[in-house]
Amino acid sequence: MLNFWNSSVGKKVVMGLTGLILVGFVLGHMAGNLQVFMGPERYNAYARLLQEDIIELTWAVRIALLVSVTLHAVAAYQLTRRNWSARPVEYAQRESQVSTYASRTLRWGGVYLFVFIVLHLGQFTLGWKWLLPEYVRGAAYGNVVLAFERPLWVGFYLVAMFFLLLHLFHGTWAVLRTLGVAKNAAEPLQRRLPLIIALVVTVGFSLVPLGVALGFVR
Repeated sequence: MLNFWNSSVGKKVVMGLTGLILVGFVLGHMAGNLQVFMGPERYNAYARLLQEDIIELTWAVRIALLVSVTLHAVAAYQLTRRNWSARPVEYAQRESQVSTYASRTLRWGGVYLFVFIVLHLGQFTLGWKWLLPEYVRGAAYGNVVLAFERPLWVGFYLVAMFFLLLHLFHGTWAVLRTLGVAKNAAEPLQRRLPLIIALVVTVGFSLVPLGVALGFVR
């Protein structure tokens, strides 16, 4: 097992499998978030289900996600360091046929998303008062509205969704390629399934802060 982890192929497979877990989570989380448009009673009931009624399952999912994110990030970091060590000096002229803006910003986008996740959990799950002074435990709908009535948080969230779009587009394609499901595609727009997943998730998540900011969610 240790030999598998230490190999570049092993790290790519781990990144692929943990990536699939994370993609599945964001799809489910997006579907849950969109319930905010069904009103406070429905959304608060959904939040109560996760935080009280099935709290054991919620914690199991949280632990699985924490392990997945840790393995994903460590594998990505180690592969990056390994690539830099193998080619310490950049080629004078190099043009990758499959290079995209998404792939070139993947690392820094991942850092931004990590910061976003920490603040997002602190704001809506842990109730850090310095992020949301009006936070009330159990009032999930009200907390969402209060947070996104602030333009700064809407902007911060939407920038995170932009990086999520890029991360999902390139990451999902890389996962499918690593696991042998997808072939190399020189033209980025040929990667239809990753593009569809990235767009659906990004638009779905962005609807919530925009819904509050535009007055559709009050």
